[in-house]
Amino acid sequence: MTPIQVHTFPPLLEGTLLKRYKRFMADIELSSGETITAHCPNTGPMTGVCHVGGRVMVSKSDNPKRKLAYTWELAEVQDNGPTWTGVNTALPNRVIQSALSEHVFEQLEPYDTLKREVPYGENSRIDFLLTTAERPVYIEVKNSTWAQDRLCLFPDTVTTRGQKHLRELTALVPEARAVMLYFINRGDCDRFAPGDSADPKYGQLLRDAIAAGVEVLPCRFDISPTGIRYLGLAQLDL
Repeated sequence: MTPIQVHTFPPLLEGTLLKRYKRFMADIELSSGETITAHCPNTGPMTGVCHVGGRVMVSKSDNPKRKLAYTWELAEVQDNGPTWTGVNTALPNRVIQSALSEHVFEQLEPYDTLKREVPYGENSRIDFLLTTAERPVYIEVKNSTWAQDRLCLFPDTVTTRGQKHLRELTALVPEARAVMLYFINRGDCDRFAPGDSADPKYGQLLRDAIAAGVEVLPCRFDISPTGIRYLGLAQLDL
């Protein structure tokens, strides 16, 4: 398919990662020579993405009330040649909302309305709910950046929350369509699989969910310092 632009970044600043610490903070030397402390909006281990000495991109906020003016947005990896990956885990849901509003994903058609953060399951909130003339469509989004060669994997650590979401999605079938959408936050992966070595229970739950009727959309995105483009679906390897 022809890539579809789904997000445009504000002007970003290039730098070099010096260190990441306290999960939420990263010291970065900008190309100007200035050293700054940026907010790291990713609480996970960032397996294969966080490299001291690697190229990064940050955004700068003009909000005087922010404790840290800079936000770490992108990191460059070298697995399959230089490739930008997304760091800001708050961004994928915003991108998916925009793409759903523009009816980018043909696999989810047709639908009439879009809602966010709708209560369901065991005190959970679904990321997106689409209403249709037939069954509603529940969509959970997971950000994925861990890769082995051109295979993207999720999760990169044990996730009891992710396991819970799979059980809750499975319970929706067949009264509703239940969709697990993996946001592959790097453009060099064309296959997707559960990260069994990091969380084997999650992998088994995903396979059980698919067998029960949960749909999986491993969505590929090309990331660059100017924006994000949707590339279509990756091959699902189970």
